[in-house]
Amino acid sequence: MEGQSLIELLGRRQNTVEYQKEHWEGTFEEYLDVVRAFPQVTRTAFQRLYDMICSYGAEDIQIGKDKVTRYRFFDDPDENGRDAIFGLERPLATFVNVLKSAAHRYGSERRVLLLHGPVGSSKSTIVRLLKKGLEAYSRTDAGALYTFAWLEAGNPNSLVACPMHEEPLHLAPKELRPALIEELNAARKTTDYPVIIEGDLCPFCRHVYAERMKKYDGDWSRTVADVRVRRLILSEQDRVGIGTFQPKDEKNQDSTELTGDINYRKIAEYGSDSDPRAFNFDGEFNIANRGLVEFIEVLKLDVAFLYDLLGASQEHKIKPKKFAQTDIDEVILGHTNEPEYRRLQSNEFMEALRDRTVKIDVPYVTRLSDEIQIYLKDYNEHRVLGKHIAPHALEMAAMWAVLTRLEEPKKSNLTRLQKLKLYNGKTLPGFTEDNVKELKEEAAREGMVGISPRYVQDKISNALVAHPEEDCVNPFMVMNELDEGLKHHSLISSEEQRNQYAKLLGVVKEEYENVVKNEVQRAIAADEEALQRLSSNYLDHVKAYTLKEKVRNKYTGQKEEPDERLMRSIEQKIDIPENRKDDFRREIMNYIGALAIEGKQFDYRSNERLLKALELKLFEDQKDTIKLTSLVSSAVDQATQEKIDVVKGRLIRNYGYCDICATDVLNFVASIFARGDARR
Repeated sequence: MEGQSLIELLGRRQNTVEYQKEHWEGTFEEYLDVVRAFPQVTRTAFQRLYDMICSYGAEDIQIGKDKVTRYRFFDDPDENGRDAIFGLERPLATFVNVLKSAAHRYGSERRVLLLHGPVGSSKSTIVRLLKKGLEAYSRTDAGALYTFAWLEAGNPNSLVACPMHEEPLHLAPKELRPALIEELNAARKTTDYPVIIEGDLCPFCRHVYAERMKKYDGDWSRTVADVRVRRLILSEQDRVGIGTFQPKDEKNQDSTELTGDINYRKIAEYGSDSDPRAFNFDGEFNIANRGLVEFIEVLKLDVAFLYDLLGASQEHKIKPKKFAQTDIDEVILGHTNEPEYRRLQSNEFMEALRDRTVKIDVPYVTRLSDEIQIYLKDYNEHRVLGKHIAPHALEMAAMWAVLTRLEEPKKSNLTRLQKLKLYNGKTLPGFTEDNVKELKEEAAREGMVGISPRYVQDKISNALVAHPEEDCVNPFMVMNELDEGLKHHSLISSEEQRNQYAKLLGVVKEEYENVVKNEVQRAIAADEEALQRLSSNYLDHVKAYTLKEKVRNKYTGQKEEPDERLMRSIEQKIDIPENRKDDFRREIMNYIGALAIEGKQFDYRSNERLLKALELKLFEDQKDTIKLTSLVSSAVDQATQEKIDVVKGRLIRNYGYCDICATDVLNFVASIFARGDARR
């Protein structure tokens, strides 16, 4: 009884209207009415793929000084970002532009699209997204497409489907096509693609068509009356409109996997191996007609297979065994790694394939914030249960990965870490956006070499499981796993490269020390009232200094000269030199004045440099009272412990620490201070 009610509940949730739409069936004449109303149903595979991507929307974003179109489809909104692509806006915009060119028949539709890049750079993920997107789009009204089946002779209730899911308009004889096209395009909107009938029937349908024409004494209208047009839903699992081809060893693979093979059981029935009814049109090219075919590691294919790509791409034709050239309409999308592409370039026999290939580079991410997003997608509080990942654990792993992909700057005054920060949108004195653009242009191969995200993901996974007794994974656990793994990394080609990667890990550890010192300092100095008092005091003296006035001492009531020592003790915290102090003070006062004109009140938190200076000054004033270094010796009195607990609470509340990693980071920073390495 309970099971029955559950079935009823699920049954009520089923959308039968959508099911009926997806399984629409009608006559050829009814299909022509559909085409008149919605000419987009006759789109080519390239047009449909391009429109599918655009249907999710796009926006122009600023990367440096360049405006780049960002397509929301690659955020994978249908599955809440499970296969989202980060940091590849430029390559993806280039790829979509190629599709746009192909959609408008400017020539790219006669090319093999080749995604080229290092291992783990999201090539397969991009193709997986496109396949999922096409499947979903074919189920919508906007993405609808149709194919047909034949009424089986002598059995009007049985249908024999076209094995290649062809466009029903292929049934129109060539002599009737001009008049039909003119009629169908008459009501077309100017924004629609024009209806064009290209290609002929597949060998199987051509055979059935000829038989019916003979049966009906050449009456075409009676022949198409035996046709039932039906909605076509693309599906990789059902091998409808989406195909995938993967290289195997030469003994277990031949070209019939691409173009179909003879059905030997039916030869006895039909008497010939050249009868299309005795042939299985189920190769990857056949079943991917009207959609997309993916070639995994395409350049690892035997040369004989690559020849099949030539006609398929340029002429949109394939050659099944013992049959004439057969028309196809599909996007041919391959992906390959760097070594295989270099081999293609050096093979003079494959010049024809190179000429028919559009290469789209898919590099590693070189922007830190995007690399962090890659790891956050898999390692977050919803995916990792029972363990806390400490702040900066993923960030430091991402920082190291990006550093391995960057070239050493040619400018002597710039480190690789500073270059990473510039790429990530930070500002450095003496560097403009034009300088950053120059840095990228002079390092054209950045992102094509370095550590793969997969390696980093593997090591994060190791860190999560290698310490079952720990409830929190800290950055050092992750960095130690990264370091250990270098000894056995199969893609590191030389000891020199291994040493360089280890050295970069040392750079990341130094950066981590600076980051956590700064966080602890800010947590210690996070007393809002004290910061407000210090800010007001500083601004009173700066105002008096710039206006050449005196400051009233609130205790004595006497007027005194501005306190130069106080002002410089704050300004020196952010490295304002003596000869630039007047500029900085005037800048602050001008900013306050501009806000006053707008009727707004100045808030010290709105000025990042001033806030940092105030926090560092307050930290210096308070650190001795907290006695953080006493943590190292474990000699902590109750009053000090209470102050430390306040700081720990701020780390938990403001920076995402848990009780364990907050304690760890305070101990770590205390050990640094104990070495006399505190920020001066």
